[in-house]
Amino acid sequence: MTYKRIRQPKLCEAIETELECLIVEGTLSPGQQLPPERELAKQFDVSRPSVREAIQRLEAKHLLTRRQGGGTFVTENLWESFSEPLLDLLAAHPETQLDLVEARHALEGLAAYYAALRGNDDDFDRIKDCHVQIQQAQQQGDLAAEATAVMQYLIAVTESAHNVVLLHIIRSLAPLLEQNVLQNFEYLNRHQAVVDKVRKHRANIVEAIVSKQPIKAREASHAHLAYIEETLLDLSREDSRRQRSLRRIQQRKDGLD
Repeated sequence: MTYKRIRQPKLCEAIETELECLIVEGTLSPGQQLPPERELAKQFDVSRPSVREAIQRLEAKHLLTRRQGGGTFVTENLWESFSEPLLDLLAAHPETQLDLVEARHALEGLAAYYAALRGNDDDFDRIKDCHVQIQQAQQQGDLAAEATAVMQYLIAVTESAHNVVLLHIIRSLAPLLEQNVLQNFEYLNRHQAVVDKVRKHRANIVEAIVSKQPIKAREASHAHLAYIEETLLDLSREDSRRQRSLRRIQQRKDGLD
């Protein structure tokens, strides 16, 4: 019997694999700067040329970007699978926004469930910090800042789910999701009672996650989004009725002239 010779991986390949794993799991996030080669070599206990070769290999894969005199960074647009024209096109159609709310049921419900199931104390602290950021933006009446804070909260919840595929989906959809959240706020903030209920729903989700109740967290997420969807539909119908009334009033005025 002839056995194949087992090939030992080069040091640079082992470093490359380790850095790839850190990017995949989200420990190294888009735009984040890597430590200098000297520090990486010390952490990996290898020579600087091995680190340099690993970085060059990841640059060739477009996972890392080297800036002249500024260091090495995880590629900024790594998760941007939606182009700006497509984002603009989707944002321009109200029915697409409702489709997105429906899709969020699956994504956010799943993230909340696994965050409650798998999250640790550090994860929960970050979720609570993000929730505080949302509340502060609400107090300032800054809808854009609130939408950004909600997106950071969604990413924190998804990171706490410890499912890298789900995390990458959420990150790739982040611009579209944040735009959807902002547009929803512009509608929902017409009525204080609606705003208060949305805030209570989100607090319920956070409480279920940090108390490690996965089923309750998923149900709270679904209740939150179902309420938003139903309210948006009601407000849309209200707008349609108002527009019809205005047209009738204008017609009567034109008839009298």
